Amino acid sequence: MQFKNFDSATFLRDHWQKKPLLIRNPWHSWRNPLSPDQLAGLACEDHVESRLITQSSDDWNAEHGPLPEARFEELGTVPWTLLVQAVDHHVPDVAALVEPFRFIPNWRIDDVMVSYASDGGGVGPHFDHYDVFLIQGLGQRRWQIGGMCDDQTALRSHEDLLLLAHFDVAEEWLLDPGDMLYIPPGIAHNGVAVGADCMTYSIGFRSPSRKELISNWCDDLLPNMSDDDRYGDPDLSIQTNPGEIAESAIDRLHAMLTEKLTDRGDFAKWFGQYSSTPRYPETDWRPQEPIDKDQLRRILVDDHPLLRNAASRFSFIRESEDGCLLFVDGECFPVAAAAAPLAKRLCAHSHIIVDPAEREADEVIDLLTALYNGGSLSFNWD
Repeated sequence: MQFKNFDSATFLRDHWQKKPLLIRNPWHSWRNPLSPDQLAGLACEDHVESRLITQSSDDWNAEHGPLPEARFEELGTVPWTLLVQAVDHHVPDVAALVEPFRFIPNWRIDDVMVSYASDGGGVGPHFDHYDVFLIQGLGQRRWQIGGMCDDQTALRSHEDLLLLAHFDVAEEWLLDPGDMLYIPPGIAHNGVAVGADCMTYSIGFRSPSRKELISNWCDDLLPNMSDDDRYGDPDLSIQTNPGEIAESAIDRLHAMLTEKLTDRGDFAKWFGQYSSTPRYPETDWRPQEPIDKDQLRRILVDDHPLLRNAASRFSFIRESEDGCLLFVDGECFPVAAAAAPLAKRLCAHSHIIVDPAEREADEVIDLLTALYNGGSLSFNWD
């Protein structure tokens, strides 16, 4: 899938993290990539995160998957919505929906959630802390847009859903298949299915909070710290008042913390690993049979394309003029000049063919062997 009439540069300038935007069918040719039955089947799998939202009057009830197949036959006429996370990890045609959005950095892209709703179904008025593109796949959905919200905005009392206590509609649109709505973080919104077979694809973008960054960065630092690294004051002198915490002590204590927290190089390496950690790290994508370097070389000679695992996250940081640090699925791979161009292509494209000259470089073969055996790459045999 590719855009036909969507100007990404103008969008970033005028709308990204600023204001909502309705885009009427920007695709060359829209084709719904997933059937309702396929989505229901995923919701029954125990390794897939899913929720079923049912409505009764003005109340919403949430059930967490995996769902038994018989559950869908019991729903009757009440409005309901099925939500399935990270469908792009399991369905290549859904993963292809992400590719046109690569004008946004890889580390910001989260996953594709897919929803199916009966007539009148929805999840209620809410807001998100992240950017989202909402693509109408099948049927119609009416989207209502409200004002800006934050952590102080009043919510209804609900164990599973963050529903707004008050929702005032500022704008409203009816989306048809192929239409797309962008909503920035914090903007209140409410989507309601109009008619049967309403499917919506939500492409979400990660936006780490300061609290999240500090907490996880410190968690990473602590195991490498020694109890022997302690405060010292060999130049201590007599104070006028022993109850005072002297300015010099505060300076020294503060430096003990900031020296570790402000090392930019260490932070960059940590963030590359942290941001590339898979959403579901417990899922094992490794091949049944590992490959060795000689096997890999033989396969590459026949120009078989390498395919990036849709569940894997690839990004890199330039470390020098020629080399880089490649981050894949929470691991850091220092890449020298011989393999750096290939590492960067892996981050930019979901399919690549390894150049003949690159196949001769041991650094390239070592890197590709590690990524293949880790489940981050596979061969496209089509």
